[in-house]
Amino acid sequence: MTVTLNVNGRTRTVAADPRTPLLYVLRNDLRLNGAKFGCGLGQCGACTVVIDGEAVFSCVTPILLLEGRQITTVEGLGTLERPGALQRAFIEKQAAQCGYCIPGMMMRAHALLLKRPNATRDEIRKALEPNLCRCCTHMRILDAVARAGELMREARGEDQGT
Repeated sequence: MTVTLNVNGRTRTVAADPRTPLLYVLRNDLRLNGAKFGCGLGQCGACTVVIDGEAVFSCVTPILLLEGRQITTVEGLGTLERPGALQRAFIEKQAAQCGYCIPGMMMRAHALLLKRPNATRDEIRKALEPNLCRCCTHMRILDAVARAGELMREARGEDQGT
């Protein structure tokens, strides 16, 4: 069966069983390798993507639920030549160590910042809770998300206050 998905603003058609988890389609069919396989149970967050503005574990989300919905992966946040606010902030704050969790962290942060670009540190911490990092860069990740919010507000010409 074929399923049509909107991934990073592009319509993509894939031949796959509709029960196939989105993570496998992203990595194997679409060659978008940002989302990582971690636990396969929706418990670690390495596979997080954003669907219609909400952070979702792609390893447990079947593609049959996704036709007509907007899927954003870390590859959709920017490019090497033109990194997005989250990417710039994670680089500036040196938030990645091994980097395995970072795409999922960035996508969960992206979902938060879409709704609350001036999120407090507590809101950021709470939003990132479902995602695990074993490298102990949590504080730099929190700093990077707060900085990304600042960059987003600057780009919009908004007040810097929270």
